[in-house]
Amino acid sequence: MSTPTLKARQALGIRLRDLRRDARLSGVALAALAGWHSSKVSRIEFGKQTPSEEDLRAWCLHCAADDQFSDLLASLRGIETMYVEWRRQLQPGLRGRQRDRVAIESGTRLFRMFETFYIPGLFQTPDYAAAVLGAVVDLLQVPNDVAEAVQARMERRHILHRGRHRFHAVLCEVALTAGVVPAGVLPAQLDQLLGDMALKNVRLGVIPTSADHGSLPLTGFWILDRRTVQIETLAASLALTQPHEVALYERAFDRLAASAVYGDPARRLIAAAGARAE
Repeated sequence: MSTPTLKARQALGIRLRDLRRDARLSGVALAALAGWHSSKVSRIEFGKQTPSEEDLRAWCLHCAADDQFSDLLASLRGIETMYVEWRRQLQPGLRGRQRDRVAIESGTRLFRMFETFYIPGLFQTPDYAAAVLGAVVDLLQVPNDVAEAVQARMERRHILHRGRHRFHAVLCEVALTAGVVPAGVLPAQLDQLLGDMALKNVRLGVIPTSADHGSLPLTGFWILDRRTVQIETLAASLALTQPHEVALYERAFDRLAASAVYGDPARRLIAAAGARAE
């Protein structure tokens, strides 16, 4: 069990313990009411056992906390999906990950994206995507199917022109010039970014390097509707689904967006970066 997942499971156990204590029930008494082995309550509360959905339902019933069930269920589902190690997920190659994203994104109406060093995947050119995905293959030493993965990533771009999807992206200015791809790739990428900005369903802001933005997250994140926050680290993908976690990232995104420039000022920053890259 990964450390982030274990901590999340322990946090859920603490919340359940507090509900039991508020109901003035001992662990043995709750187990008897629910028809469980007497040790099950302590295993759940100490994070040694993940409760099932039915366990949560029974816990809330016997602790007179039915109003807590929905939030606890979201926490449980978050534990089940929150931490996926890249090496394990990408062992068959990168293409499958890109195709999985198509299914997730097609059901999303509002995308809020923040990136520090990268152009978001939905706005990437084939050459930019190939450079980024090639670096992933090299770092994680997974099968090299970059060409197929790039094609799948380009298929994801169709969502920009279909349906009622809306996109609000906020980039740090450094993402326009960062050496995460060869310099020769940047001019075409920035030209495409300017074109994508013209789409009616796209709002793109750039945080100038000199902006007073307060604390800045070290990693980018995506908020899909109001249900999931996705964060990618070097080792794993995190999916946060608890309402209070989503709300925290929504507040962070709003503050970052307030530090960004939009419209013509953003276009000037992008165009200037493109001119320097030529």
